[in-house]
Amino acid sequence: MTAPALSPTLALACELINRPSVTPLDEGCQALMMARLGAAGFALEPMHIEEVENFWARRDGGTGEGPVLCFAGHTDVVPTGPHEAWQSPPFAATIDDAGMLRGRGAADMKGSLAAMLVAVERFVADHPRHRGAIAFLITSDEEGPALHGTQAVVERLRARGERLDWCIVGEPSSSAALGDTVKNGRRGSLGATLTVRGKQGHVAYPQLAKNPIHLAAPALAELAAEHWDDGNAFFPPTSFQISNIKAGTGATNVIPGELQVLFNFRFSTESTVEGLQQRAAAILDRHGLDWQIDWALSGLPFLTEPGALLDAVSASIRAVTGRETTPSTSGGTSDGRFIATLGTQVVELGPLNATIHQVDERILASDLELLTEIYYQTLVRLLAC
Repeated sequence: MTAPALSPTLALACELINRPSVTPLDEGCQALMMARLGAAGFALEPMHIEEVENFWARRDGGTGEGPVLCFAGHTDVVPTGPHEAWQSPPFAATIDDAGMLRGRGAADMKGSLAAMLVAVERFVADHPRHRGAIAFLITSDEEGPALHGTQAVVERLRARGERLDWCIVGEPSSSAALGDTVKNGRRGSLGATLTVRGKQGHVAYPQLAKNPIHLAAPALAELAAEHWDDGNAFFPPTSFQISNIKAGTGATNVIPGELQVLFNFRFSTESTVEGLQQRAAAILDRHGLDWQIDWALSGLPFLTEPGALLDAVSASIRAVTGRETTPSTSGGTSDGRFIATLGTQVVELGPLNATIHQVDERILASDLELLTEIYYQTLVRLLAC
């Protein structure tokens, strides 16, 4: 594999993958993107917030007022684990004999970033006086705490009255074939740290102690069995999952004095944060527990119903791949949850997600060419004069 043999999208994807931008590091990925966007006529605004690199870029088509289409994504990637577990170095992009582009970030989501940028460069060259505006919102804090990345940039945009009508997030949305699934919404995520207090003691004298594990077990069983809502046409029912339970000193002859439980709600638009909190509290109170909860809201649910953006994306996928796409709200959270608070229609469209966050992350190299064309045709449908 030599650089001259690569398409523009693959060449850029490899350049990005080769930079070890483990969250929250960016390692020059954004500077590379901004240089290309600046040459295409974008006004550039780097936003260094705490330890996080972000940028906002915008290009007006010169035809007056019109819709704003934003491409959003992240240059940070998750850690690789031991490099020796990989078939090829994770930060040395390779295309194997099966045509797979390998490297950390190939799917999540440096391949998408390359496809977005090349599609926009081509569109601007073909349609220099397009309708409305094209924007990029890029962060290096999506795979980490997500405090000083997209969320913080969105707050700055909100404060100065920036409008985003449509947003395409390059998250790997596809399941079995490119474009078979797009995300038109996400469930909300409400986490909690529950502390149940008892009384420490010797296991041989349980009458002198209060075992918080025993006391909490019926309440936890009731929380797990509770039917929170039925979902709706767009969202599955709200789910409750316990992820961690911790208690004890490590000794086998000590009744613990405290139990800590981590749990999470992934909730639909049929439930509210306040409603879930109140119902959980009522269950704990019914069991007479001495308890405390620290809540952590990661994001509210959002939904983009059929309309201009979803129609354009679906038509472009059909034209390029011949397949019909399925809108879905499944999966985890993404930065789309922050952008949607601006009243923006948000769709996530990217490559297959089969190997994201895994050793030997990879996608079909040819899929990036198709993804570039899908992004390009979406631009044409939404912004070409």
